[in-house]
Amino acid sequence: MGEMAEGVAEAGKKCMSIPQLAGAETLLSSGGKEVPLSSINGKRTCLFFSAHWCRPCRNFTPKLLQIYKKLRNTGKNIEIIFISLDHDEISFLDHFKCMPWLALPFNTGLRQKLFKQFDIEHIPALIPLSTKIYDGFGIEEDAVKLVEEYGVDAYPFGEKRRHELEGMDDARRQGGNLQELLGCKERNYVISADGIKIPISDLNGKTIGLYFGAHWCPPCRTFTKQLREVYNELKTLRPGNFQVIFISMDRNEEEFQASLTEMPWFSIPYSDITMQELSRIFTIKGIPTLLILGPDGKAYKTDGRTVISKYGAMAFPFTESRTYEMEESLKKERDSLPHRVRDHRHEHELELDMTKAFICDECQQKGQNWVFSCKQCNFDLHPTCVQESTDVNI
Repeated sequence: MGEMAEGVAEAGKKCMSIPQLAGAETLLSSGGKEVPLSSINGKRTCLFFSAHWCRPCRNFTPKLLQIYKKLRNTGKNIEIIFISLDHDEISFLDHFKCMPWLALPFNTGLRQKLFKQFDIEHIPALIPLSTKIYDGFGIEEDAVKLVEEYGVDAYPFGEKRRHELEGMDDARRQGGNLQELLGCKERNYVISADGIKIPISDLNGKTIGLYFGAHWCPPCRTFTKQLREVYNELKTLRPGNFQVIFISMDRNEEEFQASLTEMPWFSIPYSDITMQELSRIFTIKGIPTLLILGPDGKAYKTDGRTVISKYGAMAFPFTESRTYEMEESLKKERDSLPHRVRDHRHEHELELDMTKAFICDECQQKGQNWVFSCKQCNFDLHPTCVQESTDVNI
């Protein structure tokens, strides 16, 4: 009996009736007219806590506006009530003038009460109201992140919809269907740097690198050079087995085109919604990131950027097992080499070291991984180019 009483009390905290919600019988329309609170009856209603002084609020509001218009235009029965956290009425009106939905009048003392009752920890906050709890409105989780990640597909915004969308993402990520992963209803192709359309079906059966990067990012420009070398090398060594798809994080079309001028591979078209979807599906936290898909279309656990930077084309097909083989091979090679040598062509002692890339001062060829290097000056030798005069192995 006690547990039931506690449950009822908790439900009471999480719901409020329409009169309680407004503290009055009216709300404000976008034109400043009073409308009866009963106008939200039967609609999917969300409370939008926001303020003009808040930059994240000003950034989020246009996104919410676009989604609201799309939903209304397609017949969705949605309403939003703006709850202002502005410091004065002038700021409130300035913020509200760009909103086509309703608002709680600024002069009501209920604004802060609602802020506390709905446990708002930060703004912007978008709280869908549920009618599941008795005859009042229950609180659902803040939908701002859901809207930012899924856009109009986030409707009707609740926890149930979030689970549905996450399930759909899981299916795309694990399904191995490249068309579903890289394409959309309007597009079944990727593009080359010169704008040629390549069917996504042509990628089936290949190892694919999904390259998340941007021209404004210096580490991306550095990695693009490394990846380009590996790509061109594999194009010769394993023709048709490896392809890269660029997923642009550039800020505008001009930067995107600048990125493409340095890339011999393919890309998702700029501003295509698939770019945002792929970032979300694979939880991309930073750039540059290279995600490896196997010939079956499923993602490896391998960190493609690290593997390529460290081992180059030799690590193909970039699986965990191949990475392990490379590590063991390098350990074996290290154990077979002296730690220090003296070469009659150089006055200083040379130490065994590992590097991503170097130019051998003897044969003038590129090298990678193990190198005998002078710590006092810029002198490097391939292990095979060393003419050891005194072995000082320790």
